[in-house]
Amino acid sequence: MNRKLAVLIPLVVIVGFLWITTAMAAPEVSPSPSPSPGLTLPDINIQMGTDGANGSDTISIILLLTVLSLAPAILIMMTCFTRIVVVLGFVRTSLGTQQMPPNQVLIGLALFLTMFVMAPTFGTINETALQPYLKHEINQQQAFEKAAVPIKEFMASHTQPKDLQLFQEYSKSPKPKTITDIPLTTLVPAFAISELKRAFMMGFMIFIPFLVIDMVISSTLMAMGMMMLPPVMISLPFKILLFVLVDGWYLVVQSLLRSY
Repeated sequence: MNRKLAVLIPLVVIVGFLWITTAMAAPEVSPSPSPSPGLTLPDINIQMGTDGANGSDTISIILLLTVLSLAPAILIMMTCFTRIVVVLGFVRTSLGTQQMPPNQVLIGLALFLTMFVMAPTFGTINETALQPYLKHEINQQQAFEKAAVPIKEFMASHTQPKDLQLFQEYSKSPKPKTITDIPLTTLVPAFAISELKRAFMMGFMIFIPFLVIDMVISSTLMAMGMMMLPPVMISLPFKILLFVLVDGWYLVVQSLLRSY
């Protein structure tokens, strides 16, 4: 500690001496003269646009950022992504391969299958809503209404009537005459639970053959007296072999595509 103080004190003294010397040697700065009465300063004009154009652009940007932040929820709840990713998760669980395929692979496959299935719907939205809006032929409200029609038709065609009736009765809304009259706040949750139901039904059908293999392997090991040997170690290669022989990924993806 004494050595540190012995080094620090001279440094502080030197820095202080240099600062005082610099301050004394600096020339005095005279205050800037005030502008004479005859001097005219240029006016500063901030143009906010005509008819509030810049304000409208700002609101458009805010709305665009809001839509982008809600894009994952829109993708999951209003497209076929939910059914596809749940079924693919059931396939991996029934095989018992832990993290094979990885989550990134399953989600990427589900995303591209979703884009493939939803391509006609997205094409209709692009033609009827997005392109006219970009050409300034319709406003934002009209673009939203036109874009909602194809997505409502897709969701309504894959929503069970009792699921839709459940949310209509809870919200006490009048019975809609057409599909376009159904509000999205009612149609989206009804479509989601319908998709989950179909996904679990498909997952159950996928589980059955692999469950039979597990039961056969377990019974065989019990009969041979190998009770200490985990059945999973023996059944896993047989399940993978069966899945490869029947071309399981092709059959799963084919079933998903035909379900739409």
